[in-house]
Order: sequence, then structure tokens, then C-alpha cells
Amino acid sequence: MSDSGAKQDLAIEVFDLTVAYRDKPVLWDIDLEVPEGVLMAVVGPNGAGKTTMMKSLLGLIKPAAGQVRIFGKPYAEVRSEVGYVPQRGTVDWDFPTTVIDVVMMGAYANLGWFKRPGRKEHEAALHALDRVGMKPFADRQISQLSGGQQQRVFLARALLQDARLYLMDEPFQGVDATTERAIIDILREMRKEGKTVIVVHHDLQTVPEYFDWVTLLNVRRIASGPVEDVFTEDNLRLAYGGKIAFITGQNHDHPEVVEAMEGKEEV
Repeated sequence: MSDSGAKQDLAIEVFDLTVAYRDKPVLWDIDLEVPEGVLMAVVGPNGAGKTTMMKSLLGLIKPAAGQVRIFGKPYAEVRSEVGYVPQRGTVDWDFPTTVIDVVMMGAYANLGWFKRPGRKEHEAALHALDRVGMKPFADRQISQLSGGQQQRVFLARALLQDARLYLMDEPFQGVDATTERAIIDILREMRKEGKTVIVVHHDLQTVPEYFDWVTLLNVRRIASGPVEDVFTEDNLRLAYGGKIAFITGQNHDHPEVVEAMEGKEEV
């Protein structure tokens, strides 16, 4: 399980998780423990199974073997306590809806699908948009926004849900530096509020700056734990198969990553 750290209340427990597509393993025998209240990156080469692991945690993919527990229970029993921000490229942004309507969808996790959001939820949605700097765009069609603005709207939708655990798949993908900084500031605020935030992340350079925990994945779990303990050159080489370059300064355990070779397409 976790490679380091004292025993804490766990947000996620994964036991012997194996997922296969057409008899080809995408995740193999994954054991993982994620304590509550951490901001954790999931990193690994393309094709490592990062998105597949996210979807397995959410019950969107049925594993060939293994179990997942969220706050000690099956996901179906704690669904309302888990927020999800998918990859922006998987969303149909041409669907005719406004920004505020997209954010209001986050209220249904607590209301249920048969109760309409009211003034309280509308005000909360505007507050969530304000937190991500998108309140002036509340009545704009979602298709009229830039990629970074769309990502902020999806983050606002997750904030409205007020979950205990958030799973985010590449939230920084395709956004500008200003948006990236705004998003990571919000994620840090969420961690301070006691939330657990799990982020599929591709920029190895920013892992030590942005996150306090990291899981290195390449079909198998390579290592997982506090960044200062597991984000090392040895573990990175295990995860990336040696296809990675470093500038190693005085602190050999925390090298500067200068290049990661692209591999197969992510699943």
C-alpha cells in the first residue's frame, strides 16, 4: 500500500485492482491507500492507465479483479461525497447550455435528480463561479468560452457539490499559465478545508511545487506517498522505463525533470 507516512483515515483504498481491455491488462494488481486531506498527483507515461484508474474508482469501469473502497465503503454508497472533473476533451462543448446551468448540475448530487435547484442553489452556483473567476460569464453559452474558461466552469460545478473527495483528470490540460495558477490555488484551498483532491497530472516539473502526495503509475503502482519520499529519480525511471532525462543538482533525491518521452496513447 502506501510507502510512507503514519496511519491516517483513508479516503481511498484499492485492493488487487486489475483492469483489462480485450484481455490486455491496463492496470495490474494495484494496491493503493490515499489518506484524507491530501492533494495528490497521479503521474506516469502515456498508456500507464491513469484515466482508467480514475474511472475504476468511480465505478465507470468494471475491473477484472480487485476492490475499491471510498471512505471505507463501495463507491455506490458514497456517490454524493465524490466530485469528478473529466478531461475537457471528453465533453460535448457544443451542447446548447449556459455556464450557470452547467454549474448547477453540481447541485443534483445532493438534491437528487427529481428535485429542482432553487434560489439557494443558484446563489451557491454564482459563488462557485466567483471563486474561479467566472461569475461575469454566468449567462454565456458554454460553447463560447475558451478552453481555460471551460475548465474553470467544470471546477465550479465540482465546488458546488461540496464533496469530500475530488477526482480530476488533467485539469491543467490546454489552459494558460494564469488559469493553471488559479486552479492550483483553488485546489490548495480545498485541501485546507479538509478535502481530498486526486489529480491526473502530466507536468513532472510542477509536481513538487503543486502537490504533497504523488502516485507513480505504469500499469502497476510504482510508488505512492509523500512527494518528498517517493518523487525520486529512481522511482521516476521505474515509472517511465528510463525514457526520461534529468538535471541533477545538489539534491539528488529530487532531480529537475527536463524531458519525458511520449509513449503510447493514454487509456
